[in-house]
Amino acid sequence: MAIKAADVSKLRKMTGAGMMDCKKALTETDGDFDAAVEYIRKKGQAVANKRADRETSEGATRAMVSVDGKKGAVLILKCETDFVGKNESFVALTDSILELALKSNVTSVDAILELTLNGLNVKDVITEQIGVIGEKIEIADYNVVNAEHVVSYIHPGNQLSVIVGFNQAGFDEQVGKDVAMQIAAMAPVSVDKSSVPTNIVEQELRIGREKAKEEGKPEAMLDKIAEGRLSKFFKESTLLEQDFVKDNKKSIKQYLEDSSKGLTVIDFKRFSLS
Repeated sequence: MAIKAADVSKLRKMTGAGMMDCKKALTETDGDFDAAVEYIRKKGQAVANKRADRETSEGATRAMVSVDGKKGAVLILKCETDFVGKNESFVALTDSILELALKSNVTSVDAILELTLNGLNVKDVITEQIGVIGEKIEIADYNVVNAEHVVSYIHPGNQLSVIVGFNQAGFDEQVGKDVAMQIAAMAPVSVDKSSVPTNIVEQELRIGREKAKEEGKPEAMLDKIAEGRLSKFFKESTLLEQDFVKDNKKSIKQYLEDSSKGLTVIDFKRFSLS
């Protein structure tokens, strides 16, 4: 049967596939739109199977906050090339998946893949896009923060994003942005020293001892020196103890207290592709 340009255009809008792919799909299915969509999806699955072992080192990471400001989510959607990762449609797809996940209150990548987006499971939407783009695409990571107030930050280029939760609402929004940008720039390992994972503390102590020993310090002094270096690590690598990048005369803890009495950070997530 003759395939009309309007039908090809309609299928393209439905799937995002190229004009020639849409025309072929409609031709192969005698103009049946549902069958044509399935045809394109199967093509995507075939491409996905071929590229399953490919490395996805590029992509986009985006952050988003709920309307009430009490929940934030951050997601990484990965692809194979920088060209695709920077494409507006790829970033838009990342946002669509993230917004759906945030509204659906899911907490894992597996749960996201089963959600329905534009009439399809997210995993099928991704499979379709693999067929359209010709690259492996996958949700690499996803996380959420719940708090009295959550602030998000996306660094230009969509390679780095942050969500940070505070114990209070109603404070100056610029304060939240400053802290989110601090996290982006300084990459703290945790909120404070009490929340640093035990394995990291043990690793820093071990490194501190080894360095002191290499420097020829007395055996009896190694533990004390390692503890001192651990304190320096806490100062440099935990958010509340870090010097505020905009005013290094005060820590983030002091900056927050000066902004609003009792204000502090309770959690944050920082996603980076590099």
